[in-house]
Amino acid sequence: MSERSKSPKLTSRFEEALTYAARAHWDHIRKVTPRRKGEAEPAHDPAKEIPYVAHLLGVTSLVLENGGGEDEAIAALLHDAIEDTGGPARREDIRGRFGDEIVRIVEACSDSDGENKAPWDERKRAYLAHLAATTDSKIRLVTACDKLHNTRAVLSDYEKVGEELWKRFNGGREGTLWYYRALADEFARGGPADVATEIGRAVSTLEERVRTADLKRTT
Repeated sequence: MSERSKSPKLTSRFEEALTYAARAHWDHIRKVTPRRKGEAEPAHDPAKEIPYVAHLLGVTSLVLENGGGEDEAIAALLHDAIEDTGGPARREDIRGRFGDEIVRIVEACSDSDGENKAPWDERKRAYLAHLAATTDSKIRLVTACDKLHNTRAVLSDYEKVGEELWKRFNGGREGTLWYYRALADEFARGGPADVATEIGRAVSTLEERVRTADLKRTT
């Protein structure tokens, strides 16, 4: 249910960003959930064709639910646009349409501009160091909401497909678990507190599921 606000938080600028994000990612899907070994492919599996915009909307929803304003909401919609849809050219287009502040937040959410990517481990360690040095509340909120949405997706997929999941990640099982634990610890240290609590809960649940699965395989 809803009711009208006398002072809406979102303006036509948000509407423009929503359309822009959908167009920028129009042919992108989220990484496919692997099937269990030996499991037949279904005739139609909607999970294989989840539009990437679903992630952008999920992150934006978390930002708004946790007190973010229009700038943070727009940055949430566009947080992967530079890295995934055009690099420096996309950055300047976003700057021209939505301003320097949006570009500043989006760049802080990315571990590369999509060109000349460093090795996975190097990028993630640099990203964590940058995050640890950041006290900006807008950047930390958008980043935390992105990582919360990702962590919940990883946990959900692990519960569906188990160890097959790690094949989709460049860091493999150990690297991915290390990275999400490091993120959880950093957000617990520097906030935002409410989102950090949810990230920590999701990461701890994922770690427990992995430990339980390991124990079952060895007994």
